[in-house]
Amino acid sequence: MDGVLIRGRAALPGVQEFFRLLRAREISLVIASNNSTPTIEQVLERVNAAGADARPREILTSSQATADYIKEHLPVVHSVYAIGEEGLSAALEADGLELAGNHRQAEAVVVGMCRSLTWEMLVEATLAIRAGAHFIGTNPDRTFPSEIGIIPGAGSILAALQAATDREPLIIGKPAPYLFRAALARLGTPAELTAVVGDRLETDILGGHNVGLRTILVLTGVTSASQLSGTRLRPDWTFDDLPALCRALERGAG
Repeated sequence: MDGVLIRGRAALPGVQEFFRLLRAREISLVIASNNSTPTIEQVLERVNAAGADARPREILTSSQATADYIKEHLPVVHSVYAIGEEGLSAALEADGLELAGNHRQAEAVVVGMCRSLTWEMLVEATLAIRAGAHFIGTNPDRTFPSEIGIIPGAGSILAALQAATDREPLIIGKPAPYLFRAALARLGTPAELTAVVGDRLETDILGGHNVGLRTILVLTGVTSASQLSGTRLRPDWTFDDLPALCRALERGAG
């Protein structure tokens, strides 16, 4: 989503054309986003304002995937100390999890991007993790593409907590397999017949390769052409932006 369809609240080129082409060819899609901050309704509002024609079932955030993972794989966890924004708290509560007010109540610490982060939040999370709480990251993105430039992401907060606790978090979002598998389950398609379109080599492309997807990189987000030339990690296809991808699809290159 961010860096492919939108940057902050600004639309990136070609969104309407891209969705029109997918609908015309009856190509299923899921917008699987590492961004943990928005609710499903907010994602729909943002991408559709940018020219998309997305539906609720086509939205999957790392917050949703994290809440679902806890519910399925950590049934003993009922109370979570969350560092994040509305999208994270809404997803956790929707799956029946309680939001812990302090480290003493926390059976797990879940970390997403948080633009209102405080020292007190870091202290509570550190104390909970050191006391044995599960340590979970919605996504490892160290940076985030905003309309004002590249800013710190959830991975920057995770790095601070790792340094303070000597614990590695369980990552749910890309490049870990959980978000990809949830998206494939919604699509109902095999990995080898599915492609991921993303703007980050270390999450979208690496994670896509790891679960057997075809990978498409667009250079409208975090990864630049110069960064691509300096790495061994290669996408199957690279395009400057969505309009270039649409032209290739129309020519039958995809």
